[in-house]
Formats: sequence, structure tokens, C-alpha cells
Amino acid sequence: MSEKKYLVLAEEFSQDPHYGKTLRGVLRYRRESVVAILDPEREGETMDGVPIVAHVDDALPFEPNTALVGVVTQGGHFPADWRALLRECVEHRLDLENGLHVRLRDIPGLSELARERGVELRDLREPPPDLSTATGANLDVDATIVLTVGSDCAIGKMTATCELDLEARKRGLRSVFVPTGQTGIAIAGWGIAVDAVVSDFLAGAAERLVIEGGERGDLLWVEGQGAILHPIYSGVALGLMHGSAPHLYVLCHEVGRKTVEGDATNSPIPSLRELVELHERMSLRTRPARVVGIALNTASVSEAEAREAIAAAEEETGLPADDPVRFRASKLLDSVLTSTG
Repeated sequence: MSEKKYLVLAEEFSQDPHYGKTLRGVLRYRRESVVAILDPEREGETMDGVPIVAHVDDALPFEPNTALVGVVTQGGHFPADWRALLRECVEHRLDLENGLHVRLRDIPGLSELARERGVELRDLREPPPDLSTATGANLDVDATIVLTVGSDCAIGKMTATCELDLEARKRGLRSVFVPTGQTGIAIAGWGIAVDAVVSDFLAGAAERLVIEGGERGDLLWVEGQGAILHPIYSGVALGLMHGSAPHLYVLCHEVGRKTVEGDATNSPIPSLRELVELHERMSLRTRPARVVGIALNTASVSEAEAREAIAAAEEETGLPADDPVRFRASKLLDSVLTSTG
């Protein structure tokens, strides 16, 4: 991976755990690459020791070489005043990395300016041009494949995946985080944003990812997307389940969430036991996968309430449960390793 020195663009959203999730993910799992954060509303503050500046000029003394769009916006569009900000970054000869659905090349004049300044525009959601349908090669990958799945969207699947990978690597295992979204790609420096792939090729994209992951290591943690019961985002979840052909699942859930977020019909979230059964039944018949642990997001409750929720999840499902951020991922990793034999 080439050395990046990120100026993370996070205007208005640096304190927002949802819309600022790219910033937060990179700051947590690629902290050494972040030299400054841009958010005029918090000028002069720091975030995890990183200085927050108001303007691109203010960041230049920290010697960034890449400006990363650190926000996720509704519909994937740039806020109205961001085009001028992006041009300013390019004017200062910073490469641009963008994870929104709108492509940098589609911003009038930006590609020409980038060529003039000799910088690279990189759209993290741009899928490879040669994707096709899955071939069955996913079943030949010589590695253990673990996919995180969830009761809903935006509940911490990427975070749980990264924590499990970190814990495995601390133990000296040849562990690989397999990124399937723009934040994961920014963290790992490779991957495919599967929500930007034509639906017929989604499983093929997931297959390609685990094949490449198998060349990198022996234990693959595939970042989950969407949720199979989400009325809007079920397709991407199922495509990953079938395309990555996992041996095992880790089921993720946010404590206290009762209904599907972003669904106008307020669909209720089923019990954890039902979700375990549902994911196992929807697995590939040629590789039936089992749920081997429950990763809980307990950020919204006290530590005592978190421990109660973990105990309740274990009693309900008969599976190990834990919050891999609050209490580390050791218990969940042990379950995965035990299940692989």
C-alpha cells in the first residue's frame, strides 16, 4: 500500500456517528495515515489527537498528499458547497479519494484540473469493469471465510469485522479484512464497493473478493452490507452471502433497535434466534454456513446494561455473544476458531 497522508474532509459531520462514519472508520483503523481533519465548525479542536482545521490552506503544514471524502450523505450526493472544496484540494495538488455515489469525473472541470495539476481522482465506489457472474470458484478458496451479517443496516458490521481481524492478527494468524464498502476500501486500500455493482454481478464481485483474500491470508473476514430483511437493502446482503460462500457467520445487532431503520413501514426486527435460523437457511446448499457468534453494538447503553444484553443474547441463541469494541473480540474469535476445527 502506498503511503497516504490523509486530509479527511468532514465539514459539518465530524461529530456525526452515522454521516461521518468514513472519517470515524479511517481514524479508528488507519489512524497513522490521517494528518488533519477539515471541519470549520470545530476549528482548533482535535479528534483522537488529529488537528481539525477550517480550510485546506490550514492543513498544508501537516503535509497531506490525499484528500479523502470522509462523509456519507443522503443519496450519496455532495453537499452544495463541496464542489468548490474539491477543486481547492486539487488546486493544492492533493489526490482525491471519494466514496460517495456521485463520481468525481462527473463534476464539471475537475478531471481537467486534476490532469493539469498531476493528481489522481479515485472513486472508491467505482467497480472493476470486467465483473461477471459467480463461477463457483468461491468454493475452492483455500481459507476460512467468515461473513458478518446483521439485523439491520448501520449497526456496526464493518466495525465488528475490523475488530475480529485485529484480534486475529494480534494472535499471529494470517488474517485478512475483506472490504466491501467505501470506508473499508479507504481503510484497507483494496476491495470492491458491492453496492455499486450491477445486481447480476454482485455475487461475482463477492467471489472475486474472497479469491483475492485467499491469496493474502488463511482467515478471511468479509465485511457485511445491508440486511436480508431490509426492504431496501436486502439484495446486497444476499448477494454477499451467496457470492462469498462463507463457512461461518457472525450476526451483528444493535442493542435497543426494534425496527428497521430507513423503512417507511417500520418493519419490526425479528428475534436473534429467528435471525440465526434465517441466515443459516438462506446459505448456499453447496456450503451450509452456521452462525457462531453474536456481535452486539452496546454503545447506547451503560456497561451494566451491555453485560445484561450480552447474557440475554447468549441465553436466547445458545451462542457466544459480546461487544467487540467495548469488551474486545476475543470471545467471538475463539468461537470462530473452535468452529473451524
